[in-house]
Amino acid sequence: MGRARVAVVKCSSYEAEALSGAVRRSLELFGGSGPFLDPGTSVFVKINHLSPHAPPDRAICTHPLFVREVLRVLLERGLRLTVGDDVNFGRGDEFLATGFRQACAEVGVSLVNLRESGFVKIPLRGAVLKSVYVARPVLEADLVLNLPKLKTHSFTIFTGAVKNMYGVIPYGFRLDGHRRFPRNDLFSRMLVDVFSAFPRQFTIMDAVVGMEGEGPSSGLPKTIGLVISGADGVAVDAVASRIAGYDPLQVLTTSEAQARGLGVGDLSSIDIVGEKVEDIETRDFRPSWAATGLFRHWLPSFFYAYVSGQLILTPEVIPSKCTACLDCINICPAKTISLVQDRARVDEARCIHCLCCHEVCFYQSIRLKQRPVGRIFRKGSRLYQVIKNLLQGK
Repeated sequence: MGRARVAVVKCSSYEAEALSGAVRRSLELFGGSGPFLDPGTSVFVKINHLSPHAPPDRAICTHPLFVREVLRVLLERGLRLTVGDDVNFGRGDEFLATGFRQACAEVGVSLVNLRESGFVKIPLRGAVLKSVYVARPVLEADLVLNLPKLKTHSFTIFTGAVKNMYGVIPYGFRLDGHRRFPRNDLFSRMLVDVFSAFPRQFTIMDAVVGMEGEGPSSGLPKTIGLVISGADGVAVDAVASRIAGYDPLQVLTTSEAQARGLGVGDLSSIDIVGEKVEDIETRDFRPSWAATGLFRHWLPSFFYAYVSGQLILTPEVIPSKCTACLDCINICPAKTISLVQDRARVDEARCIHCLCCHEVCFYQSIRLKQRPVGRIFRKGSRLYQVIKNLLQGK
């Protein structure tokens, strides 16, 4: 592949003026109109929405005000927009609870729950998937606008543009993906397979406030103050993960996508316009415990397998916080969680470590535990990062 271009623009807050200015500046760095075609072009806007609902300040979803201002700017260009994600409405209208319903209504853009719009089976030349069901509105659009949130991820290390497209396939298939591909490397290949189905994309990443720690739903908000965008979602992920302190090619979705020619993950082949990465890198970004990929490139293969096993995270229910809401039981693809004395309990012997239960728990009553050697490596990784920052004068 040739070189990729990624725009990195500062944005101090979610106030309308700041967001609008940052989005406009981002598009100007791509020649004014960005990737968008003539007025009337149909664009499907893929937000990052996780169930259960959470207020915007928890940084779990793309911020609704971010989405609103992106829509405003694009509407000025005469585009036909539809916003959506696959959302479980088991507890009422989650689009309303998360603020997306109001944000879209304010600018007059249709908001759809993909599970209500129908899915179409399409062929794939994937590494592990040969076909996939995709939401009809996504396939019918001329272009996909990907609006991910910059977050850590307890299973895949980092989540951005590539993983956000996983939400356009049916909920049941996503659960089955966790069951069929329980290892990070296999799961990442599957994510890239889905991503490969959408070559016409543009990404505008919400990195105004991201998430650090145990993402994608139980981490902590982290102020970053950026909007990151580009026509190459893999390159956007590479730059975003570098800003968060990762080596981009140690994020398996990035390295896998680059190996298949789906995008550029090597920073030396990415032209970064706007801000310089070295000026905006987040120096104290807390990674997830799921750091297996961080050791992949410098541990012997025979030892890496052992370390990977030690780094595996196992969910554990905190009885005092569990409300017996059944969300974890319903989402578990391996059916290893049951209700015992009005509290959820994980059968560790059968657990496939997909961490879906941890992701879905609104009450944060599921913690992640790690084996002793894994904890040592995790602490060593943090110490290494501190020492590296000191040596680099950060």
